Amino acid sequence: MKVQMQTVWAPAATTLLFLFIFTVALGRQGRIELGVPFADFLAPGLIMMAMLQNSFANTSSSVLIAKVQGTIIDILMPPLSAGELMIAFIGGAVTRAAAVGASIALAMMLAPNVHLHVSHVWAIVYFGVMGSAMLGLTGVLTGLWAEKFDHAATITNFVIQPLSLLSGTFYTIERLGGVWHMFSAVNPFFYLIDGFRYGLIGAADSNIAVGAAVIFAINTVLAVLTYVLLRRGYKLKA
Repeated sequence: MKVQMQTVWAPAATTLLFLFIFTVALGRQGRIELGVPFADFLAPGLIMMAMLQNSFANTSSSVLIAKVQGTIIDILMPPLSAGELMIAFIGGAVTRAAAVGASIALAMMLAPNVHLHVSHVWAIVYFGVMGSAMLGLTGVLTGLWAEKFDHAATITNFVIQPLSLLSGTFYTIERLGGVWHMFSAVNPFFYLIDGFRYGLIGAADSNIAVGAAVIFAINTVLAVLTYVLLRRGYKLKA
């Protein structure tokens, strides 16, 4: 919170710009997606996209900065297990994602022509927490692997950003054909955003149960991998 302008409010401002630009460009003709006005369809996806990007940024920067500055020793010296370290990192990622999501939702509630309704609380909580945890785990792995900031930026620019932008945030995948539809079907960001949107508008572009299972499986694999690398001190211990 000491740098909340960077960690909370800057992402909120950027997300609101996305909302205003796309609603002006695409929503003026009364466009309907999944049975709701385009602005109502777009808002949940933007909230979730910002949460995912910020949970990744939180853990990747925390680990990498500690390595570069040499303060990682302050994390390794206390009698904390690898599991406790992993839970702490993921807790930070989920907390930041929740703060960013709440700030954006509050701003959108005050915006004209945007209506946020809670249809399924469990879906909002499940996909919000599991999505933030997934990107938090990915951020820890990136921080462990990266040796300089350019490495982390490569993952952000060529993996996280494309997957989040091509996740169905701005459109339904039924509009896509061929390879792009197949890409969306294997993009975990799509299931996260579609599930979170389902929690708000009550309509989905995919099978919610399948999406929930896919995300659970991915998080399980990422958690095991992160735990093993932290326990071994991969690129942390000389």
